[in-house]
Amino acid sequence: MDWYRWDGEDLLLWVRVQPRASRDGFAEVMDDAIKVRITAPPVEGKANAYLGAWLARQFRVAKSAVRIESGQTSRRKRVRICDPVQIPSALSDRMAV
Repeated sequence: MDWYRWDGEDLLLWVRVQPRASRDGFAEVMDDAIKVRITAPPVEGKANAYLGAWLARQFRVAKSAVRIESGQTSRRKRVRICDPVQIPSALSDRMAV
């Protein structure tokens, strides 16, 4: 399994979230997931909300176009990005787009 897959116009990402990081950003691919560092704490859904908003900005879509499909309470998540407008430069090098 790879860390991403296209499902029609939607992009599915398998991510491993590192909350309370010093800065936001994509990191290395590890165990079939892309590591995503976010500054939000893992408290009361704040990290999930922050992750969704941050990914929406990276892919230039509305917040509602980013859905966490599995892993709500886990660091490992499957995220659907509906019809992304752009692929962030930090990921385009790692993807066969």
